Amino acid sequence: MKKRIGAALAVLALAAALVFVARRWRSSGFSWQVFTGSLRNADWRWLALSLVLILVTYVGRAFRWEVMVRPLARKAGNKANRAMSLWRILKATCIGFTAVVLFGRAGEPVRPFLIAREEGVSFSSQIAAWVVERILDILMILMIFGIALTQVSRSAIQPSPRIEAILQAGGAAAGFAGAACLVLLLGLRLFHGRVQERLLEALTFLPDRLQSRIAGFLAAFGEGMASTRSGSSTLLLLVYSMIEWLVIAGCFFCAFRGFPATARLGLTDIVIVLGFVSFGSVLQIPGLGGGMQIVTVLVLTEFYGIGLEAASSIALVLWLISFVVIVPVGLVLAFREGIKWHSLKHIGTEL
Repeated sequence: MKKRIGAALAVLALAAALVFVARRWRSSGFSWQVFTGSLRNADWRWLALSLVLILVTYVGRAFRWEVMVRPLARKAGNKANRAMSLWRILKATCIGFTAVVLFGRAGEPVRPFLIAREEGVSFSSQIAAWVVERILDILMILMIFGIALTQVSRSAIQPSPRIEAILQAGGAAAGFAGAACLVLLLGLRLFHGRVQERLLEALTFLPDRLQSRIAGFLAAFGEGMASTRSGSSTLLLLVYSMIEWLVIAGCFFCAFRGFPATARLGLTDIVIVLGFVSFGSVLQIPGLGGGMQIVTVLVLTEFYGIGLEAASSIALVLWLISFVVIVPVGLVLAFREGIKWHSLKHIGTEL
């Protein structure tokens, strides 16, 4: 029920944003000539560099996931096997993100499913790895976003004193939420042994068959958390996450430098936009995106006074670079691996 309520609220928020942008289009007399002109005037050298950086992030995600698989994978200490494991995880990462673009958030389980299959580990353990990855990403987003919003007075935004106070308060809240994510990540190190036993003891009222399934899932989930129980592995995960999001920020920097309308934006401004866009990208309409483009247009027009046509062209290119560019790569890899997309709907039965 909570998930349905959350999804409904997200859809309503996106619908409201769509209505707002649609009204702006009508009231401003949206000019397709200006829109295409913005694309023609873009510096494609900057955009090409942005494209290279976003592709690097997929490699970075594979390195981070390999750290989480390492305690479970067979012969993890063998360097040759570790290199092969990294390659398999990279392929699964590209295919998994392609599934997210094509199917929306329903495609999220594809990556842990493929990694579990390729590495010979349980699906539940890779769901745990996916949870850790999400916590790390949210932690980085909140920390970067929080710091940027507290520095809004140094950005190109010209808010009223009241709006500035709200943004700074939002930055402080994001910082605290990031700290909470860090505490949660560290707390997951305790998810084994007695903690699992206590949880199972609290579920003794359930039928034996269901208890057995839950026990199996929790055991595999606990195995997936093995990497967080090592201080050096946890530190490595944090370092990889910091590098990952620095590269993503560099991608946005290059993309904005490629358009005359946003070339003036400083680093603080880019991080602010990145924070908003990251939250907006949570809602993905299969094949269309949605949240990211709408949020990009709203932030660029309302905060930075950029014309609707230019903001729309920037949002389109940014979406293509950030999400769609991986689709051809993922489709080729999926074809080579002999993956049938319709068979992925049965992933849930692997739990």
